[in-house]
Amino acid sequence: MSRVVLALGVALVTAAGCVWYLPALADVRAGADRPHSRRTGAAACLMGWATPAATAVVLLVSQPWWAPASVAVAGAALTIGLRIRAAVQHRDETREIAAHWAALRHTPPPDRWSHGPSRYTFAALLGGGLVTAVTIAALLLATGPGDGGHWLMAATTSAAVVGVFLAIATTRTHLARKHTTSRPS
Repeated sequence: MSRVVLALGVALVTAAGCVWYLPALADVRAGADRPHSRRTGAAACLMGWATPAATAVVLLVSQPWWAPASVAVAGAALTIGLRIRAAVQHRDETREIAAHWAALRHTPPPDRWSHGPSRYTFAALLGGGLVTAVTIAALLLATGPGDGGHWLMAATTSAAVVGVFLAIATTRTHLARKHTTSRPS
């Protein structure tokens, strides 16, 4: 393949990447209106798209293959470094924002399990009811008379079992949430 054709292909792919690098350019130009992590991420995006553009130019002007390869490797290394820096900055900004919000609250944030056990209890009771209903229906259908009229009894018994378990699960969940929200602070 000719170096000119390869350079033209890389340049066209770079031009098509405007969907990513034009918004990144707007983020960088916005300055202090954007968080540091977003601007650093935008700089990484710009560096990532500038790398193939520079590689295309070096393909046209340089004869040895190591020159465009070294430009591509250096650009990729800088892009990765900027992206890692943006991720670290984002993590630090997220922690700082969480600390600010925590300072504004007068009450401690709810613990992780404030509504969790009631959800799990509901799911366990309902699942147990469904398993019990299916088991009862299977036993009734397997041991019933052969005329086929016992399916109605199996269906109503199964529905009653599911209804009882659903009522127990709903009552248990309601009482658990009522108990959780009525604790004195």
